Amino acid sequence: QVQLVESGGGLVQAGGSLRLSCAASGRTVSSYAMGWFRQAPGKEREFVAAISRSGGYIYADSVKGRFTISRDNAKNTVYLQMNSLKPEDTAVYYCAADPIRNSIAVITTTRDYDYWGQGTQVTVSS
Repeated sequence: QVQLVESGGGLVQAGGSLRLSCAASGRTVSSYAMGWFRQAPGKEREFVAAISRSGGYIYADSVKGRFTISRDNAKNTVYLQMNSLKPEDTAVYYCAADPIRNSIAVITTTRDYDYWGQGTQVTVSS
């Protein structure tokens, strides 16, 4: 079992940047496919980015070219670098992990992740 703790959220002006971190404990993140999701008030949780155990990645169209997902297995941490932020990026951002054996699989659906963090708020002002 793995525990996930997100950090790095905050208030930023449109056009600014933030880097979110997802620190794992209990097991190494190299054993998991990882993902970032977000949920705005009144909306469903939506996929943002995912990274496979082997480092392959995929992004939602809405963040492609602006966000970058990465993992540092030595630090047991997954990151989400967010640049050129827009007010519509405002949401609670969640980190997720799944112990999938397939090392190249990237997972984009909430139902396929077994473990979730508590979330970190990102607010982008216009």
